[in-house]
Amino acid sequence: MNSSMPVPAQTLVLPPATERVTPFELNVPQAAIDDLKNRLDLIRWPDRELVADWSQGVPLAVAQDLIAYWKQSYDWHRFEARLNSFPQFRTRIDGVGIYFIHARSAHENALPIIMTHGWPGSVAEFLDVIERLTDPTRFGGREEDAFHVVVPAIPGYGLSDIPRDLGWNPSRIARAWAVLMTERLGYRGWVAQGGDWGSAITAALASQRPQGLLAAHVNLPMVVPAELPSNPTKEEMKALAGIEYFVTRGTGYADQMNTRPQTIGYALNDSPLALAMWIYEKFWDWTDNFGKPEDALTRDQMLDDISLYWYTGTGTSASRLYWEGVGETIRSHEFFSPSRSGGGKIEIPMGASLFPSETFNPPRAWAEQSWSEIFYWNRVDAGGHFAAFEEPEIFSKEMWKAFQPFRASVKGQ
Repeated sequence: MNSSMPVPAQTLVLPPATERVTPFELNVPQAAIDDLKNRLDLIRWPDRELVADWSQGVPLAVAQDLIAYWKQSYDWHRFEARLNSFPQFRTRIDGVGIYFIHARSAHENALPIIMTHGWPGSVAEFLDVIERLTDPTRFGGREEDAFHVVVPAIPGYGLSDIPRDLGWNPSRIARAWAVLMTERLGYRGWVAQGGDWGSAITAALASQRPQGLLAAHVNLPMVVPAELPSNPTKEEMKALAGIEYFVTRGTGYADQMNTRPQTIGYALNDSPLALAMWIYEKFWDWTDNFGKPEDALTRDQMLDDISLYWYTGTGTSASRLYWEGVGETIRSHEFFSPSRSGGGKIEIPMGASLFPSETFNPPRAWAEQSWSEIFYWNRVDAGGHFAAFEEPEIFSKEMWKAFQPFRASVKGQ
């Protein structure tokens, strides 16, 4: 290539964030969209798998079908317009620009809630629940079920900045969320919710007990007793079997990101095929489906999420959260110790909704060892790891019911 020729922008360049809360609108340049399509045209495919199922990973024919759809039929502008239909902002906290959706309810006395995604999710997980939470009367709920909804992107994910220093683990992210809710948005009483990394961040928030945090809820309770039961109940046996399966068969992706995120990051940043399959395989493995991910999520939904990672160039930086979080315990040889989930009891009210195809569903008795006050515990009939994404109606109703006891103290915010 002639060095004097301009190089097309391959990723979105975010505007600098300040300590002010600044409105934001997403606009991926056409050069980046064209670059993606060019790369999809130049894929060098591997040979097909040697099995008749997904046990070696995403089957070649399935991968080729998804990529053909991404190249020929998927409409990024549809998703971009949808995201831009919500109020979006950026602000700098602890040196990092934080992106967030802030959708306020028109209903008086709505309860402020901050909801945190995980990996390989993004703010896209919550788009189908925002209106259900801000305006529940349109969806069979009551005015008193309403929330003011805040959905931030984890640093290094999507439209938040990539951290340029070490230490952005769940505890540090939780402290940034407290600043966002109290100092930047001025909420005096609020609640928190999360799944996957969002669960770890939400639990860290609850442990820190920042000003105004009334209660927290997760859809992945990361609770393991300090001593595993010698005579487990039926429910405990099921939970232990889930742990055994995940540790022996399901942690390959995490082992790589926990220990060498930069190495896998080269593939995730340079190859849209690598990024798409790295994420798509998890949509197959972790959703409540009947054999294929499209049973739980549409192709457009999955490609919305994958494309957001691609256009922002955050496949590598998102992987580093594993090195910062889980990797720290691995390096201290404590990863498989049940006591690592203890970390002292969480003293503020905690709740959980358990979805049947979640990667881990512990019994309530395990949570009682780590949470001083459980205000809500419920098992629902459908859904998996990406709860709000897969089952927005069930998820929203869980939020309506779970946080009802905390509404009296937040009038007029």
